[in-house]
Amino acid sequence: MLDEDAGLLIITPQSRWRDANPDIIEFSQVLGCDMDIDEHRTEIYRETKDGERESYNPPRYDLDYDFNLTIHVNTPYFTEINLRVNDSTIDQRGSIEYREAKRQATEVRDALVQLRQETRDSVVAAKAPKTAVTCPFCGATTIPDASGRCEYCGGAIGA
Repeated sequence: MLDEDAGLLIITPQSRWRDANPDIIEFSQVLGCDMDIDEHRTEIYRETKDGERESYNPPRYDLDYDFNLTIHVNTPYFTEINLRVNDSTIDQRGSIEYREAKRQATEVRDALVQLRQETRDSVVAAKAPKTAVTCPFCGATTIPDASGRCEYCGGAIGA
């Protein structure tokens, strides 16, 4: 779950996360996110006249897919969180389940990358040197405070 207002990523396998013990990560702790599609191959064999198992020529395979996300984090306890997006293994590439799992994984990855970038941008902006401006209310040369007000008269600067 993404709590954009609080800037938190809440991770738990439970649908009722408050009843569980979720991992709570600040957006500023997210370093990146990778999406991986695991393809599981199981060779299909045929039975010979003698009852032996024999490979087809060329070999045939039963393919299954899982969509996984690896969220890289900066915490003292762990450096990555691995999540499987789909609830059950997907049997067919291009199926509705395959496309939906891919969409969900891409959406989560893109949201985390965007939120991380926004967090980085706000940190850079906060660390940027403040420039002095002239207050339109009192005429003093001032550096606006954190809420954008004149340090002398309290007037709003640059609305």
